[in-house]
Amino acid sequence: MDKVIITCAVTGAIHTPSMSPHLPVTPEEIADAAIGAAEAGAAIVHLHARDPETGKPDQTPEAFKPFLQVIKQRSDCVVNITTGGAPGMTIEERVRPAATFAPEVASLNMGSMNFGLFPMLNRFKDLKHDWERQHLENSRNLVFKNTYQDIEYILTTCAENDTRFEFECYDISHLYNLAHFLDRGIVAPPLFVQSVFGILGGIGPHPEDVLHMKRTADRLFGTSYRWSVLGAGKNQLPIAAISAAMGANVRVGLEDSLWLGKGKLAQSNAAQVRAVRQIIEGLGREVATPDEARAILELKGPHDVRF
Repeated sequence: MDKVIITCAVTGAIHTPSMSPHLPVTPEEIADAAIGAAEAGAAIVHLHARDPETGKPDQTPEAFKPFLQVIKQRSDCVVNITTGGAPGMTIEERVRPAATFAPEVASLNMGSMNFGLFPMLNRFKDLKHDWERQHLENSRNLVFKNTYQDIEYILTTCAENDTRFEFECYDISHLYNLAHFLDRGIVAPPLFVQSVFGILGGIGPHPEDVLHMKRTADRLFGTSYRWSVLGAGKNQLPIAAISAAMGANVRVGLEDSLWLGKGKLAQSNAAQVRAVRQIIEGLGREVATPDEARAILELKGPHDVRF
């Protein structure tokens, strides 16, 4: 498939405001960052919300509403709302924004896992807010819970909204978990499979890991899925380049990586989109528009969302 869907994860629960002055925090910053990413070529924007004062992840619908409305007014991009939230949240908290606003796409983590963020404490010493250090330190002894019951709860809660899912697969077992729900008829193709590489606790970022993930997904899903990849941290653009050459869609954004080259902070989400777009177009492939992404993923369209 020559058309490449770029997803931009604008802000999220991995990084904290003290790590980069360019991380969007307020509703205005999140909206502007999402629109800028869309203008740069992202067909989909993946969104979390934050407390505008402290930057702490906030999974209340009230935190999402201001920037969702602005993005819809100013852009035709596909909006993807997280159901991952942050590891310490309950499953009921995590699903509320997607259940409330019925987006075209919502993310869905496909298995429980260790989610090791604590190594970042070695790099980022000057954390301004107490919650930031606690957030990273707690990941030493935390399992990010995504049980079969949790996954099914999100799927059934959003079933009547016709929301499709970005299935986030951090390891090979997560592909098998997705196959389980496909076999039961709880999810339907085309499956939008987001392979995540380089998070401590998940599959690594080696090219062989990318090949293994692709081979396994091909065997399990055949032509019933659309593959996308993201590389965490310094792995973002190398993973994107390897995978785009293999026919994948790609995800970039400040949720997944703060960087645009070694030791160089990305000054915007749009800068990362432009960088990966250059890779894609250098391979002779074309970037999908939002409407082309809707057709590829068989989305319901922007008129049936509730924001």
